[in-house]
This record gives sequence, C-alpha cells and structure tokens, in this order.
Amino acid sequence: MANSRILIVDDDHALLQALPQAIALRMKDVKVDTSDSAAEALQQTQQHDYDAIISDIKMPGMDGLALIERLHVLRPDTPNLLITGHGERDLAIQALRLGAYDFIQKPIDRDYFISSLQRAIQTRRMRRQIAEQQRALEEHARSLEQAVAERTRELVEANAAKDVFMSMVSHELKTPLTTIKGVIQLLLRRVERGERIEMQSLLLLEGSARRMELLVNDLLNTSLLETGMFSLSFQRCDLVSFCQELLAEYREVMGPYFQLEILTPAMEVEMDRDRIGQVILNLLSNARKYSPPGSPITVRIARQGDQAAISVEDHGVGIPPEKLAHIFERFYRVPEVTVQTGRSAGVGLGLYIAQKIVEHHNGCITATSTPGKGSTFTIHLPLLPESEQTVRKDSASALSQSDLSSR
Repeated sequence: MANSRILIVDDDHALLQALPQAIALRMKDVKVDTSDSAAEALQQTQQHDYDAIISDIKMPGMDGLALIERLHVLRPDTPNLLITGHGERDLAIQALRLGAYDFIQKPIDRDYFISSLQRAIQTRRMRRQIAEQQRALEEHARSLEQAVAERTRELVEANAAKDVFMSMVSHELKTPLTTIKGVIQLLLRRVERGERIEMQSLLLLEGSARRMELLVNDLLNTSLLETGMFSLSFQRCDLVSFCQELLAEYREVMGPYFQLEILTPAMEVEMDRDRIGQVILNLLSNARKYSPPGSPITVRIARQGDQAAISVEDHGVGIPPEKLAHIFERFYRVPEVTVQTGRSAGVGLGLYIAQKIVEHHNGCITATSTPGKGSTFTIHLPLLPESEQTVRKDSASALSQSDLSSR
C-alpha cells in the first residue's frame, strides 16, 4: 500500500481523529486527509486523485449519498466506502446501488474496516493498471494504424513508381532495339543484293547497342547496390594523374570548350579507379547533355582540407532550387528540362549510382545550380594521411605547361 492517499469525510471530529490513528498503526505509507463536510471533500477531490474515499452516510448539508453521486462523476474510478449507523441498512443498500464500494457499520469493527480499505486501495490500483494498459493498447493500435497507412502509402507510391519505371525502361529499350532491328534488316537486304555495307550503318548499330548496354549496366549496378553485393577494388593512386589520363581523350573531343584546371599538383587517395572514372564521366556526360553545343565545361581539381575535390562545372540550363534536393534519388529525372546536346535523358539512375559509389569511398557528392546559368557537381574524396603519401615532386614538375597555365 506504499504511497497511497485516502480521504475520510465525517462531521464527527472524534472519528476523524480515531480512524487515521487506526490506519497509521496497521497500514504503513498511507497518507490520510480528512474533511468535516461534503463540500470541502469535493474541493479536495478536485485537487487530489485519491486511492479511496471514506464518508459518513449522514452529514449536515450534502449527505453521503449525494456525495457519492458527485464523486461518481468527478472520480468514477475511485472506490467509495460509506460509514453507516445502526438501522441504516436500506441507505447502505441504496449507496451500493449508486456505486459505493462497501459500507462499514457503526460501531466500527477495525479489522473489517482495515481489510475493506486495503481491498479498496488494491482495486483502485488495479483499475489504474488496467487503464494504463488500455491506453498503451490504444496507443499501440494507433501506431499500428499509422504504420499500416504509411506502408500502404509507400506501396501505392512504389507501385506507381514501378509503373513509371517500367514505362521509361520500355521506352528506352524499345528505341535502340527498333534502330538495331531496322539497321540489321537493311544490312541483310544489302548483303542479299551484294551491295556494299556503309560504315554509317555500322556506327548507328554500335551506338544503339551502346545505349542498351548503358541502360542494362545502370539497372545491374542499382540492383547490386540495393542488395549489398556492390563490390569495389581499392588501390592507392594520385588523383591528379588519374584525372589527366581519364580526361585526355575527352579534351581532344571537346577541344577549346573543355578546360581542366589543376589547383593542387598531386593528391593521393585510395579508390576504385574504374568506379570513380565512371562517376566523373557520368557528370561530364550530363554537363554536355544539358548544355548548348559549344558551351564550356570545366573540370577543377583541388584540395579542400583533408579531402580532394573534383568539380564539373557547366553553363547549361541549370536545375530549379526545389528540384535540386531530389536529383540523387533513384529514377528521378528533373521535369521540364530538355536535353540540349545529344539525345536520351536516361531513366534517372546515373546520379543515384554516382552518389552511392562515392559514398562507398567514404566521400560525398554535392551539387549547386542556377536555372539558366548552369550547374556544378563536386566529388569529395578523403585524402590519404600525409604520413602515408609518397613524395611526388617529380610528378608535380612533370605537369605540362598547358596544365600549369590553366590554373
């Protein structure tokens, strides 16, 4: 009965002294409040949530029966014990019908009184526990309903995304397949007629097959990433030399419209060369795709603290601010942004895969953009600690004069 609190209401002051003493002797840690009127008892009940309330059935003003009715509204879960005099059995029965927990006849049998009070307090505690469990169950039910609703929403969205994805993939595969089929039929007819096969037809065939290969590779990489089977082959390398080699062919194709700015002579990182090369070429492809023909593209390599930064900057159509946060999401394609150079906007997997590859290198990829002015994508990779880096003075001095002049 630890930390229990009860209220005794009686206009007999002698009883208000005797009952708390009896309770103190037999029930430890029970705090007893007293009141000599029903009106005062109601005020106390509003302030405290008692474990039991004991009141005389006959009091001046508001009697015990009226008090029970009021308490049943104010504190419906609190047990009420009524003290009745001799010959008041009918009143006691009436009180029980009104919801009283028990009645105690005068002269009071203290053993019975204490036993009844203990049962009342235990009943109140059980009611509280049941109420708490009920609230917990209701809260759990609400959380389950929310989880089911959220899961249902996710499934609906996933189903809609699947439909959009299947439509995009079907379209992207159908276009090169139609081209391949048409070119093959054309070539077959020419072979049957003994005509010469033109190189242009073979190049068109190769280009369409290449488009299909890129799409299939994107789908495969996405599947490997999501199933945790995406593997990398790490090795130490100088990022600057790697980028020079990777972009040498690209510079020849783009000519004066492509600039490589090396702001830090040498930086050693540990990375998968093929995968990081894939990310850089993807960013360059996007920069060219969404920039007008002849628009400059700049790749900038620099050190930022303990990280290496590779930025790809274009002056193309740009990305609206409200769309920028979504560009690394799977299957996301910026709406109402048309390809400026080349064709095919893809299925929205390139940047998603690029971000995952960089994250697997403990790095990150960021993007800034201004509509109508262009975009900048930056790859951040952790540098090897200085103590582990090889001195590359010879490599730094071997940079071509053209590269130095572009700083």
